[in-house]
Amino acid sequence: MNMPFYVSPEQLMKDRADFAQKGIARGRSLIAAECADGILTCAENPSRNLRKISEIYDRISFAGVGRYNEYDQLRIAGIRHADMKGFTYSRDDVDSQALANDYAQMLGQIFTHDTKPLEVEILVASVGEEIEGDRMFHIRYDGSVSDETEFAVLGGEAGAISERFKENFNASDSVATALQKAVKALSGDRDMLKAEELEVAILDRSKTDRCFERYENGQITDLLNG
Repeated sequence: MNMPFYVSPEQLMKDRADFAQKGIARGRSLIAAECADGILTCAENPSRNLRKISEIYDRISFAGVGRYNEYDQLRIAGIRHADMKGFTYSRDDVDSQALANDYAQMLGQIFTHDTKPLEVEILVASVGEEIEGDRMFHIRYDGSVSDETEFAVLGGEAGAISERFKENFNASDSVATALQKAVKALSGDRDMLKAEELEVAILDRSKTDRCFERYENGQITDLLNG
């Protein structure tokens, strides 16, 4: 009988991490940032139908990078979880930290026990009535969670994009100014990304119920030219 090849746990985890990171690095990046009006999320995404950014619940948004089919499954699972919790208890009981913890456990379980890890990074954000109440949780392919402050960058070249963005970041910026800075950071040395190449949404803190608003191409163009 042939004996199976032995692979050390350390090497196995490293191989899985390398595999996931390479998959994520091939995808386009996104930035989520606090601004005067809420939490703005801007992603490089030329598709009008395959969305990276979406609403999870009243004041909570979801954003993902990597393999679309994998992070879209996570998005759907998050919506179902939030709806069930809000229906069973109260809408006020649905919070981004609990949702982020559930995602972390799910991704960690898959990374540890499944043959193939998910090639995704996701961001769960919630907007408060004041900027002090804003929350952003960055969950990685291995289930690790970061509590981000002010802004978060996901996807390929996240380090370089983050360095460019934080040079001019200001949490008191208007939506237009924050978007212009985000697009400049995402574009890097390339020509500035156009509205047709972007997906943009905001969690508007001035709203009382559903705070998520997606911007269409014309609105994005107006904000970039504002």
